[in-house]
Amino acid sequence: MRKILVTLLSTVAMMGIASLAFAADGAPVKLDSASLGLAIFGCAIGMAVAAAGCGIGQGLGLKSACEGIARNPDAAGKIQVSLILGLAFVESLAIYSLVVNLIILFANPFI
Repeated sequence: MRKILVTLLSTVAMMGIASLAFAADGAPVKLDSASLGLAIFGCAIGMAVAAAGCGIGQGLGLKSACEGIARNPDAAGKIQVSLILGLAFVESLAIYSLVVNLIILFANPFI
C-alpha cells in the first residue's frame, strides 16, 4: 500500500512540475555574459563530477575483478567478459554527461 501511495504522489508531483514548464511564455530569453559564465561553470562542475564518479566506479570494478580472478583463476574468462561489459556501461555514463554538457554549451536550449 505504501509503495502505491509513494508512486501516486511522485506521479502527481512530476505532472505538476511538467505543467509549470509548459506554462512559460514564448518570449525568447536573452542570455547575458553572467548567465553564460554560470552555464560554463555548471558544465565544468558536472563533467568533473561525472568523470570522478566514473573513474571511481571503474577502479572499484577492476579491483573486484582482479580479486575474483585471484581467488578463482578458472573463472577468469567469465569475470573478464563481465568486467569489460561493466566498464563499457560505466564509460557510457561519462559520454552521456559530455553530450549533455555540449548541448548546454553550444546548442543553448535556454535561448
